[in-house]
Amino acid sequence: MIEVFQYLFQLNSEECQLLNSLITYRKIKKSDYLISENEVCNEIVFVKAGIMRSFFINSKGDEITNCFTFENEFMTAFSSFITQSPTDENIQAITDCELEVINKAAVEKLFSSSFRWADIGRRIAENEVVNLHNRISSLQKRSSIERYEALFVNHQKYIQYIPLIYLASYLGVSTRHLSRIRQTAVF
Repeated sequence: MIEVFQYLFQLNSEECQLLNSLITYRKIKKSDYLISENEVCNEIVFVKAGIMRSFFINSKGDEITNCFTFENEFMTAFSSFITQSPTDENIQAITDCELEVINKAAVEKLFSSSFRWADIGRRIAENEVVNLHNRISSLQKRSSIERYEALFVNHQKYIQYIPLIYLASYLGVSTRHLSRIRQTAVF
């Protein structure tokens, strides 16, 4: 996490030390949950190793994959983290995961410690809004083939670890249609 913050925000040594003092480490096993529906999210994780997914359960009881998080990316139930209200999403490890964790109190400590940390927090929140917009736009404007190709191009080394049912759900197609997409996709 520190390396990513250092790269993105050019942290000085004091900022790195403060951040490092607030990070804890956790491993979770494949299929374990980081958070489940109706819990309040109190942490943000940085995936050092592994793959996670966020999913919702629709009115029919089907799991709808909202996003995947890969190595060197952040994951949280963002809305719950901000509002401190129960989440409607589930975050699950697709593979064994090594995580760096920062809890809500630590994030608040960072933000209140300096204007710079508050600015970093704002920029991260803005990035999450942009990511959400891009996901919605992709679902509305791109075909399922284009969405699969983009996922494949950006995360080729991880695709093999994601069960087809999760990929299909993420793309908004049946597993049967995903099989056809995979046969016809051009890379």
